[in-house]
Amino acid sequence: MKLKSRWGAGLLIALVTLVAAGSATAKLATSAGSIKVCALLPDTKSSTRYTLYDKPYLTNAFKAAHVPAQVLNAQGSATRQKSQAEGCLAKGAKVLLLDYWDPAAGKAITNEAKAKGAKVIDYDRLIVHGGASLYVSFNNPRVGVLMATRGVVAGLKANGKYSKHPVIAELNGGITDNNAHLFKKGYDSILKPLYRNGTFKLATAGDQWTDWDPIKGRTIFDQMLTRNGNKIDAVIAANDGLAGAVIASLQAHGLKALPLTGQDATPTGVQYILAGWQSGTVYKSNKLEANTAAAAAIALIKHKKVQGINGKVSGTKSILLKPLWITKKNYKFLFKDGALKKSQVCTGQYAKYCT
Repeated sequence: MKLKSRWGAGLLIALVTLVAAGSATAKLATSAGSIKVCALLPDTKSSTRYTLYDKPYLTNAFKAAHVPAQVLNAQGSATRQKSQAEGCLAKGAKVLLLDYWDPAAGKAITNEAKAKGAKVIDYDRLIVHGGASLYVSFNNPRVGVLMATRGVVAGLKANGKYSKHPVIAELNGGITDNNAHLFKKGYDSILKPLYRNGTFKLATAGDQWTDWDPIKGRTIFDQMLTRNGNKIDAVIAANDGLAGAVIASLQAHGLKALPLTGQDATPTGVQYILAGWQSGTVYKSNKLEANTAAAAAIALIKHKKVQGINGKVSGTKSILLKPLWITKKNYKFLFKDGALKKSQVCTGQYAKYCT
């Protein structure tokens, strides 16, 4: 009887354990099937924005709207991003916010999403003719125009070299990134006429793509300096990371600061602006972009009209936001807008530049 009683107790415990496990599995299954939207970000190397801004802003926007969501980063792997997308769709995602790492893989993700009845919003970068329902980004040719006019042209006029046939170098972003081509379209619309009429001169081997890699950018700019006898008068750097590579090269060669552009309004970029090494940076409010994209995704999920559509890019309905040029004169706007904290910029050797 005693043995039988023990067997009965053991059986009861086993049954309770199985029921509990089944309940937990059911809970996980319910949770797994409750995702409504996934944001797929590309990497952490090309820019700090994806970790510092996009992820928290998107997470908070969906949380505030009580929409179950995941924000994932591919860490520079097209295979990982595709796997993440498949996982999201398996969990029931109805909308994917896609900032692709690789355009071919991005198109494959879009096709798979559409086949499963989900919609895709191209976030920040458009896959040309990729089939997305919507594109949310900034006016990217305008970004390039700001770099050329406010960074290079204004800088050369300020230092007196504009009329002396200055030599210009261009460090472009990623050749597979449609945004990088749009930025280049913008700055070349200003610079190419100046090259043609002889006002400016393009440096020898001075127009190159960098894959958004600052290390590669540093190597390329070192080579540009060598090819041009250290005589480069201004540089288009497509983002703050590439601007930092140029600054490191200039300092290593014992050269002075020159008109130099950037983009993303990173803490380091703003510090270089305050110290006089970088002319300015293009600020594209990540908070505005994330909140706009989140609102669009929520509207699609709820079968409501998307607000703010103001154009088409390559046939895709688009919401195009306005970029802003940041310099020493207006950098405090970044603190006011919540993009940066003063403690991120005005620290260490850079504290003395802040007033």
